[in-house]
Amino acid sequence: MIIDTHTHFYDPTRPEGVPWPRPDDTFLYRTTLPEHYKAVAVPEGVTGTVVVEASAWVEDNRWVLDLAENDPFLVGLVGHLEPPDPNFSTHLARFAAHPLFRGIRVGVQDWGDERYLSACEELAALDLSVDLHIGGKTLHDAAGWAQVFPDLRIVLNHVALVPVTGGAPDPEWVDGIRDIARYPNVFCKVSGMAELTGQKPACADPAYYAPIIDVLWKVFGTDRLVYGSNWPVSWRFAEYASIQRIAVAYFEQKGTEALEKVMAGNSRGAYKWVSR
Repeated sequence: MIIDTHTHFYDPTRPEGVPWPRPDDTFLYRTTLPEHYKAVAVPEGVTGTVVVEASAWVEDNRWVLDLAENDPFLVGLVGHLEPPDPNFSTHLARFAAHPLFRGIRVGVQDWGDERYLSACEELAALDLSVDLHIGGKTLHDAAGWAQVFPDLRIVLNHVALVPVTGGAPDPEWVDGIRDIARYPNVFCKVSGMAELTGQKPACADPAYYAPIIDVLWKVFGTDRLVYGSNWPVSWRFAEYASIQRIAVAYFEQKGTEALEKVMAGNSRGAYKWVSR
């Protein structure tokens, strides 16, 4: 079993269009649906995916849930709702009633903003997760959330956005990762690394990525790392098989149990998705 915890689906041909990607992005601006993803992922052994909603339009959460209802390959949705929205609580309660809605991803400007802190309380009470697209110094801020809300599952996206150079990672990132990993309610996605090289195509040698994963393995261990592809964004930098091979090549060296947990088992701990 392989569960990819980070994919995006959208359809620019809808009458209302899409807010992301933009029309001037000639690579991404095309209909991208589960069948397109499965064509490249299923041959690599992927058995399901958690979708992450990139659209800021509230009703696009419903659009993905509709896709998922008709396709059991989609095991869950990380929605997009913003706590500053005065209707946040209403929207969250509405979507949380759907069993495939597993949490939200937020952008944070002020870590002490009462609206975000209240949202954390609501998410924890509903047994939902929060995905964070952050890195650097803000990891210390997120660590504060992890401490204050121990029942809230926090999932760092894309190896917490550290530049991937093939060498030792940024010391500020290492310090932040060590800080936030102290809290057992924090998970980290082994995803986005090809994009973080800035190379087109990205280096295909799994060893190039090992210095980053070494740090993550040391602090998060066997139970709190999860695989994600960030498809189709990653496709701009590498083929799907190459993306998956980066993770598999590293974790298979850690043993069968570690490989199975990172590639599938830990995603259930992070998102509490249910087999369909």
